[in-house]
Amino acid sequence: MGTEFERDLFILMHDVARLIRVEADRRARRMGMTRAQWGILRRLAHDPGRSQKELADILEVEPITVARLVDRLEAAGMLERRADEQDRRIWRLHLLPPAEKLLADINTELKTLTDFIGSNLNTEQREVMVDGLLRMKANVLSIEHGQDLTQRAAE
Repeated sequence: MGTEFERDLFILMHDVARLIRVEADRRARRMGMTRAQWGILRRLAHDPGRSQKELADILEVEPITVARLVDRLEAAGMLERRADEQDRRIWRLHLLPPAEKLLADINTELKTLTDFIGSNLNTEQREVMVDGLLRMKANVLSIEHGQDLTQRAAE
């Protein structure tokens, strides 16, 4: 059933995430976009008013990279920058109506990809995987919030 290395959870998660990113990049390019632009639009659809800095942190890119991506999306009429009410140095990003059709296309592409990736899994297996990944995400977030790894392992 494969070597221990091939079944290493960390390696598998890394490899699957990388392969998904490569395929999502390919699909985004086919639409004349980048995966990062997809991420910006999807994040703003879910949570409007994010700052460019917040999006840079979420997307794990430099703020200047987000600024350039936002410039292109703004020029295409997909979003607009609005000054923050408390701090005029901060730009809050909001989607414009033309982004809705594009988001529908992006979501269709991502659903197709997600369905294909999980096509050999039954509903119960998918739910167990999602529950496990949510728990793993919570564990990693607890590290970010100061929980000691050695303390956590002892529990």
